[in-house]
Amino acid sequence: MTGTGAASSPFRFFGVSVSGIEDVTPHLRRFTFEGPDLDDFANPGLDQRIKLVLPAPSSGYRSLPDGDDWYPQWRRLGDEERPPIRTYTTRAVRRGTAGTRVDVDMVVHAPLGPASQWISTARAGDAVVLLGPSRSWSAVWPDEPPAGVDFVPPAITERFLLGGDETAAPAIARILQDLDAGARGIAVVELPSSADAGYLPAHPGIEVRALGRNGRAHGELLVEGVREAAAQLCPEGAPGRVEETDTDHDLLWDVPRTSRGRAALRRTSLYAWLAGEAAAVRAMRRHLVGERRIDRRAVAFMGYWRLGRAEN
Repeated sequence: MTGTGAASSPFRFFGVSVSGIEDVTPHLRRFTFEGPDLDDFANPGLDQRIKLVLPAPSSGYRSLPDGDDWYPQWRRLGDEERPPIRTYTTRAVRRGTAGTRVDVDMVVHAPLGPASQWISTARAGDAVVLLGPSRSWSAVWPDEPPAGVDFVPPAITERFLLGGDETAAPAIARILQDLDAGARGIAVVELPSSADAGYLPAHPGIEVRALGRNGRAHGELLVEGVREAAAQLCPEGAPGRVEETDTDHDLLWDVPRTSRGRAALRRTSLYAWLAGEAAAVRAMRRHLVGERRIDRRAVAFMGYWRLGRAEN
């Protein structure tokens, strides 16, 4: 199942085990994974998207297909044989003489599905599977943009606006860590409580506004905060037209790129990266593109999840 044909695809399966668990904040838990072939796990940084593959209820990983056509085979599996898959961000890849370790931060909340249940019950030594980027692929195709990275700003970006909830916090944290010290802008992050605010790293040129929800409706503080940040970072223009997405049925995900996967623009005065609950992301994007008339090619938006809906 976790074959080593790494260079055949930008992503591959990695059989790993949990080697460490740390509560970084009351609602963000860090899992450290190790495995014999993690030296092939690539680390392009920024908002690198990976998958956590959980054991199927009846068959564990025995039915998990491998190879380039694994996904349609996985879709055809029955509910009891299909390993659940959830999306996360690589927080860190640490290489050393003892091998490579991968850190992934996950949100802790009441168990509602397979992932939240696993987060609450996982223990050191538990076996699991990651679907992540391959160093071997990157070595064969060094000029190709890294797969699973959606933070793709123009080469010349005067200001950045980052917005997201706790599910986007690990990605925003890594973006802040990796952004050049000369970058300027504002990051607005809504977290479950004020006690989670210390999760986000400082950046010399990005003002980090960590907003504790503390019982308020999900997304309210985030949308308000992004509107306020946008007013500071860019002037208001004539209203523009925005094609709405049906978040109940369609995927709310758009990362402007060229046909080769590069940034859609060469230069922009503002680049916005928005992620989190789909309804909040839609509201933020509507404000930036529709009301402030920011070029849609400079706005990346990703609905990571929807209230009341599981990922698969």
